[in-house]
Amino acid sequence: MDRQLLIYATLCYFAAIIRTIVSLRARVFRRSRVVFLSIALGFLLQTAFLSIRGHALGSCPITNLFEVLVFLAWSIALIYMLIGTTYRLSLMGAFTAPLVFLLQVTALVLPIDTPRASRVSPNPWLEFHASISIIAYGAFALACVAGAMYLVQERQLKTHQLRSIFYHLPPLPNLFSTMTRLLWFGFILYSAGLISGFFVSEPLPWTKIALAIAIWVLYGAILQSRYFRCVTPRRIATLCMVAFAVALSLLWSIEFVGHRA
Repeated sequence: MDRQLLIYATLCYFAAIIRTIVSLRARVFRRSRVVFLSIALGFLLQTAFLSIRGHALGSCPITNLFEVLVFLAWSIALIYMLIGTTYRLSLMGAFTAPLVFLLQVTALVLPIDTPRASRVSPNPWLEFHASISIIAYGAFALACVAGAMYLVQERQLKTHQLRSIFYHLPPLPNLFSTMTRLLWFGFILYSAGLISGFFVSEPLPWTKIALAIAIWVLYGAILQSRYFRCVTPRRIATLCMVAFAVALSLLWSIEFVGHRA
């Protein structure tokens, strides 16, 4: 039952992608609530899936890579839903839906939904550490999306090829401001997750701790460079995309709830 909910949620995000493609192929991109409503429905179905899975496990549903990918996709959708109306109804949904769709398809297709060998008593610190870290990933993902939108708009300005989608992108200063806020939001959450990891009663692998600190340092460096005049907003946008690709490749480094080293 829970897996069917996830499939339906994935179809909702696919519908948002199709709606965007149809609009772009018509060469006249129009602002539409269809994409937002599709994402909102997909988010509700994701929430229902996580709720059912969480009750079945008796803990936060991030006990294996399958659940972590779904939780990350849900986190991205959550932060997108919290962003102001101007961004929700702009082209940001068109950039967000493919990312969430890809994460969920990967989770559904790969054989990574392996159940825990035995039921483990919930560890509040470990659950907080893992869940808040993944939500931080969601903020970093939206910063990556904002960075991609920034680069698309800047390229159109430089080439003087202003297509219809250009007029539905927020202004460059607004995009850069949103990118910075998302970076700070994700960095603060990730810092909280990193600190809480040291309060977990069970030992955590040093390899994973080192990788988590490396991601923290990477995003800290991006935030610091944001205030250096020698680093242009375009480079910050590019760094947001590169950093998220690196962080995503190290997603396995987040400690799963119920895992025993």
